Amino acid sequence: MALNLPLRQKFAAQARAAGGWLTLPSTAVARTIALTKGVSWVLIDAEHGLITDQHFYDLTNAVAAAGASPLIRIPADEPWMIKRALDSGAHGIMVPMANTPEIVRKIVQAAKYPPVGIRGYGPMFTHAAGALNAAYRGPANDAIVVAVQIEHPDAVSQIDAIVREGIDATFVRPRAFDLAVSMGVEVDSAPHEAAIARILEATKKAGKIAGIFCLTGEQAEKRFAQGFDMVSVTTDIDTLVDGFAAALDRVSSRL
Repeated sequence: MALNLPLRQKFAAQARAAGGWLTLPSTAVARTIALTKGVSWVLIDAEHGLITDQHFYDLTNAVAAAGASPLIRIPADEPWMIKRALDSGAHGIMVPMANTPEIVRKIVQAAKYPPVGIRGYGPMFTHAAGALNAAYRGPANDAIVVAVQIEHPDAVSQIDAIVREGIDATFVRPRAFDLAVSMGVEVDSAPHEAAIARILEATKKAGKIAGIFCLTGEQAEKRFAQGFDMVSVTTDIDTLVDGFAAALDRVSSRL
């Protein structure tokens, strides 16, 4: 059996992939984002969002049914978290603070079935598996997307080794300040941008997908032009806040 996952198809075609960020545990919001023209993936944020693993199954199904790939960002690099995310039906995972090759190796092992990794077999709720279909195991190893966040100087200094550890993508979150703060520099400063460029260069050189988090279309356009392959354009909560703020600005003189 083949797993024709939308994001993996984008990667195979060497096409750019725009996505959205989901922080609210709402299937309606998840489906709305996934149905938006141009969206090929939706990140379900279980690290900083209001989402827990009890929401995973419904959210991944809502996104996948709308034709996009659901990815889950788990809170840490724990194998049981990876297992829960993938068994719920996620097309891939994103793992924060992947600061060393050893950590990344552990992540890849947890995301892959034997003989490649150590993932336990029990995908009865994944939409592609069809209960305990043994034919799912091999294709899943090839199709599931493993992305790691590079957000610490230790990771930047070891980026060449990290991208050799069997991952599919690196991901930078500059607008969330993690990388800049851990470097002790300002967001968008020359050292910060140099670190981002270094991550991009090493990732592309290794033939992997380079991803980055943005909050606006303008930011996303800049990063696509820079050479990133996988870019988020905004989040659900930022869209709500910005939309309400813009509407209120129009009537502020009447208040």
